[in-house]
Amino acid sequence: MAYDFSKLKEEIKETEEWLGRELSGVRTGRATPTLLDSIKPEAYGTRTALRELANISIEDARTIRITPWDKSLLKGIEKSITDADLGIGIATDDQGLRISFPELTSERRIQLLKIAGDKTEQAKIALRSHRTEALKALEAAEKEGGMGEDEVARLKIETQKLIDAGAAVLAAAFEKKEIEIAQ
Repeated sequence: MAYDFSKLKEEIKETEEWLGRELSGVRTGRATPTLLDSIKPEAYGTRTALRELANISIEDARTIRITPWDKSLLKGIEKSITDADLGIGIATDDQGLRISFPELTSERRIQLLKIAGDKTEQAKIALRSHRTEALKALEAAEKEGGMGEDEVARLKIETQKLIDAGAAVLAAAFEKKEIEIAQ
């Protein structure tokens, strides 16, 4: 009986994507529009994602330009960014907003590395729980008589290989973020 690893592979992929989203939200002193994804200013009586209200572009390594499509929303966008307390500078002009990212201090870099490490560890814990679920499913299939001991042992090794590959992707994402923070 062939075991279907598609559920495990999907869970591993979801964990990798989760870590990618979490690490993209860790500010590094470089201008990244993903930092603004959580900002939802009041527009037309409802909270709306900033990317749906304005054009967001990178001017240089430390500056983002926000150009609202409706200039009347400028004050609301500025207020929502200020309220988000992201530790960034905001300047308003006739075209829109200019967001500047200050240089990171060494203490802040250490804090950011710790946060990134914690997020990576959470992802590794999720991978281990996925492995545990897969191993329990294999043992249950063996007890039901659907698989022999040799087949289960081979599938357990295959499961571990998938988990190891996922862990390598997580480690690479953390290393990339670590280099980004250090710059």
